[in-house]
Amino acid sequence: MRHESEVVKTIKKVLPGVVSIGISKYITVTEKAFPGISPLPDNLSGVSENKKKVKVAGGSGFIVDSSGIILTNRHVVIDPKADYIVVLNDKRKFTAEIIARDKINDIAILKINEKNLPYLKLGNSSKLNLGQTVIAIGNTLGNFENTVSVGVISGLSRRIKALDLLEKSSQNLRGLIQTDAAINPGNSGGPLVDLKGKVIGINCAMVFGAENIGFAIPADIAKKDLDDLKKYGKIQEPFLGIRYITIDKLFQQKYGLPVSYGALVVSEEITGREAVIPGSPAYRAGIKETDIILEIQNKKITPATPLQDILQEFKVGDKVALKVLRKNKEIILKAILTDKK
Repeated sequence: MRHESEVVKTIKKVLPGVVSIGISKYITVTEKAFPGISPLPDNLSGVSENKKKVKVAGGSGFIVDSSGIILTNRHVVIDPKADYIVVLNDKRKFTAEIIARDKINDIAILKINEKNLPYLKLGNSSKLNLGQTVIAIGNTLGNFENTVSVGVISGLSRRIKALDLLEKSSQNLRGLIQTDAAINPGNSGGPLVDLKGKVIGINCAMVFGAENIGFAIPADIAKKDLDDLKKYGKIQEPFLGIRYITIDKLFQQKYGLPVSYGALVVSEEITGREAVIPGSPAYRAGIKETDIILEIQNKKITPATPLQDILQEFKVGDKVALKVLRKNKEIILKAILTDKK
């Protein structure tokens, strides 16, 4: 009973800071101008096309600052042609301004024009325990607001590949919190909270065809994005400036490479798609096409820990040592990371 009362108390505390996000856009609707009349005179087509604004989807989010700053998933607000309406717990509605998107971590930061709002505090996602009770809150299926599910942390530091239908690409999400608390379409962007009511994650994905497997982006990543926004007015992304293929044992065997790990620097057969981007940190460090970058700051590059993931551990302006294999000889090059434009 004590555990149940804690859950109920936490839900009541958290709900005022949770929002629904309505997604609307103009679509072309074909209508009959003269319904029930057939055949029509030759000079009348009987069909008209009009553009109407309709709700096409829904998502979730939560307020993190009383001035109207809201966190959600990037994929919830990814369509540049759509309009986004934030619905507060008290049913008030506001047009949302998208002020930042983090493509790598599937986070978006929104702003509504309102003050003195209830908000949720971000907890510490680096000190989570397996079996810890968590609560997922969101706008299930885009229709059922304030849907609550309770579960536990089932796993930490998970990796999944999420499909981006709008951009027709896949995205590797890393370091995720796995939970058996129900996460459904529409829950995306809602908070995953602990029993103290602090947000430890942002609900982001579920596994279709499987039960009790959901994922959330750790709150610490969101903290970094919010800090970047305050300091620089944008989310910074550490940038090296190469195009590459991550090497594994099969790739090594197929092409007879001397190592089974690392990032092989290669170009794309398209004009302007150089292996090393001119003027980039890699270019200034002396990286060349066909080099194999083995490590960054003593962190080995593998399929499990790819180069992009390692770069996320550093900040813009950091100087990093690159262990490079060039013509079967290891060399150390130094690069100063810049922000990806």
